[in-house]
Amino acid sequence: MNSHEVLAELTALQAGDVPTHGGATMAYVYDSGLAELDDLAAQAQAAFQWTNALDPTAFPSVARIEDDLVGAALELLNGPPGAVGTLTSGGTESCLLAVLAARERWRAGGGTGTPRLLLPVTAHAAFRKAAHLFGLEVVDVPVDPVTCRAVPDAVREALDDRTALVVVSAPSYPHGVLDPVGEIAGLATAAGVACHVDACIGGWILPFLDDVPEPFDLSVPGVSSLSVDLHKYGYAPKGVSVLLTAEPELRQHHWFATAGWPGYPVVNPTLAGTRPAGPMAAAWAVHRLLGTEGYRRLARDTRAATTALAEGIAALPGLRVVGAPVATLVAAAQDGPDGVDVLNLADEMTARGWLLQPQPPFDDLPATLHLTVTGATAGRVEALLADLADAARAAAALPAPVADADLVAAAATIDPAALTVAEVDALLEIAGVGGGKLPERMAPVHALVAALPRPVVERLLSGVLDLVYRPSRP
Repeated sequence: MNSHEVLAELTALQAGDVPTHGGATMAYVYDSGLAELDDLAAQAQAAFQWTNALDPTAFPSVARIEDDLVGAALELLNGPPGAVGTLTSGGTESCLLAVLAARERWRAGGGTGTPRLLLPVTAHAAFRKAAHLFGLEVVDVPVDPVTCRAVPDAVREALDDRTALVVVSAPSYPHGVLDPVGEIAGLATAAGVACHVDACIGGWILPFLDDVPEPFDLSVPGVSSLSVDLHKYGYAPKGVSVLLTAEPELRQHHWFATAGWPGYPVVNPTLAGTRPAGPMAAAWAVHRLLGTEGYRRLARDTRAATTALAEGIAALPGLRVVGAPVATLVAAAQDGPDGVDVLNLADEMTARGWLLQPQPPFDDLPATLHLTVTGATAGRVEALLADLADAARAAAALPAPVADADLVAAAATIDPAALTVAEVDALLEIAGVGGGKLPERMAPVHALVAALPRPVVERLLSGVLDLVYRPSRP
């Protein structure tokens, strides 16, 4: 094969992918709508595609890029004098490192036993992953069922000498609402506990808005670290994020250094050794091109579109907006027992060319439909609302998806930890997702997920991914 044929084959593989541009994919991707920005990012990334950010003394350009981006983040998010930061591969790694740093700080302060992580149930799943990897006990903090914001009194009651970290969101991914950062950070600092603000999705847009209800950044007393993703509303390619720490000592707690082998001395500021410099360079280039005013314009246009979208959804019969969105995320729920089922609505919107993300019910929180608004979506709100209205009428005529009662009863008797891969494959066939191929209408599958015990769901979801990643050998 020649290079043209290889690229043609690679391009053909994307035929079944959801679109990354155009604003119709309202999760996973962040499209500014600016073609010039994409072209610049691609060129910058290509220029650094062979650079290894493992060693900034060998590649000092990497240190300059990282220092510039961290400095810009500190300026934007009111970092105090002495505050520092680290570029990471994405929001999950930033959150992982924040938890790791807090655990090590707790241990250095004399903490014994199993450290605890106080986590609002709406906090990103990355923190549960961090607790799993680093041996922390998760303490679920409830959220108000109406506002979906973390409850400070519950944090106050849960704080103890084993608490290593308290997390708040700015905003939360499921509902786009801002936790009471100041109040919870104050409780944490009074107890001598670190407080992390997960601003992965909001940190590069909230500072440019005039209607943010309360401070959330490093200027808030008690906030010890904050994460913000440049590959979200910084509009850089995947994957690059920033973890900021209010004090340089905290950053040292997530670094790793060793001279305990016969090879080169190792110092890693992140979980990875080799680090691709391409996304960092692309983020740097995009930031230089847009500048403060470019980001401000994008942020305000996107926020205005989000407000119009939320108002339009609230006006549709059978639907309501959950909580009070503060940035560019909206969660729509069924309004009343005779309202529109959002799982059916998601399928209807898929049929109309939009990807909206269904979110299952959780405790006393309803099932919702998640919409992430980006710069590319801002000019399509009228068309989106028209399709939502049409899809809502179609969904209202459908019966609500119901999980098979016998299947749910059988699942209650299963020990998911004892299931073999072959047994999981068989269960997935029964559930209608065998072979790793998802059905055209996903509402029945989502209803089943909501009805099954969570440990069983987690094992089956792993099984679905296992089916997707079954290699074919020539």
